Amino acid sequence: MSLVTLQSHGVHEGIMRPHYDFVSLTKELAPPGTLYNAKTEIPFLFKNMDKEHESYSGRNVSVRYFVRVIVERKFLPPISKELDVWVQIIGTPPEENEAIKMEVGIEDCLHIEFEYERRVYHLEDVIVGKIHFLLVRIKIKYMELAVIRRETSGEGVASTTNGANAGPVGQQSNVFTETQTLVKYEIMDGAPVKGEVIPVRLSLKGIPADLSPTYTAVNNRFSVRYFLNLVLVDEEDRRYFKQQEIILWRKDLG
Repeated sequence: MSLVTLQSHGVHEGIMRPHYDFVSLTKELAPPGTLYNAKTEIPFLFKNMDKEHESYSGRNVSVRYFVRVIVERKFLPPISKELDVWVQIIGTPPEENEAIKMEVGIEDCLHIEFEYERRVYHLEDVIVGKIHFLLVRIKIKYMELAVIRRETSGEGVASTTNGANAGPVGQQSNVFTETQTLVKYEIMDGAPVKGEVIPVRLSLKGIPADLSPTYTAVNNRFSVRYFLNLVLVDEEDRRYFKQQEIILWRKDLG
């Protein structure tokens, strides 16, 4: 007997959480009988199987496609073997891809405007933007830009709203959120002045972590979202930050 299934599961605080079969197809490959040869090959084929989601391996949730072979034996426990299959799905370019432009600051102390050329990027894209300092009355020591992955898992993910400035680990009922900093760069060193413009150029291909496309409420059980986190640190080590969500999609296999 051969089985192909897609599962999502997670571990939180050392507790194994349930597995869920998204897709499960079963076929009987051979009738009851006796195998006399040391090596027996039995062909199989799963046609038109709907692979809606990519394979994914995260901290609290993973999506697996695998083939499981089970040999039932009389009076003895069955023999079982699993083989994982990694699935990637090429996405569709967005019809519209507007720029991101926002003004943030602290009243009478700091006022900056940041802009990125696009909101949607493929996994090997380059993020290009710039940061304008419109008002500077505090002593900035340096500025960082980070790419953050926020993974949310549990039942009812679609009804859970995770704000862009949520903490690193959250819990609401049985929904768990884990935030991971994938890469962080210092893009400015020293105090800026009014009117200064800091260019931003960040290659997603250079991120050492395995990037995945953005997932939104897959089967209402998990989401994976990405954010750009801009952080300014003053001379008293106070941190001022702003997060902006970006959408990732897969252009090529690999």
